[in-house]
Amino acid sequence: MAEAAEPSKDVRLSPHERLVLSRIEAELRADRRFMRRMRARRGLVRLRPAVALLTAASLFLAVMGIRPSAPVVLWCFAVVWPLTLVQGIRLLCREGRLGR
Repeated sequence: MAEAAEPSKDVRLSPHERLVLSRIEAELRADRRFMRRMRARRGLVRLRPAVALLTAASLFLAVMGIRPSAPVVLWCFAVVWPLTLVQGIRLLCREGRLGR
């Protein structure tokens, strides 16, 4: 893993504080459960915008397809909506698993 970022110029750590901080960081890196949870959170950050985008696209296609009764737009909705549901369910499952 990469070394910790240098502290800002305004903050000065004593050698003892640096040693304590490096020990804490080493313990956190060694904690597999913690690292798994942190990786899962990074996945959530990527998944949330995807679900929001798919939801917006689904709603747009539903409204645009129903009003003028355009079959092509309705078929596009039929393709996008299941993807939206699958991604939403994945997001909910990950959120539930992290809440434990």
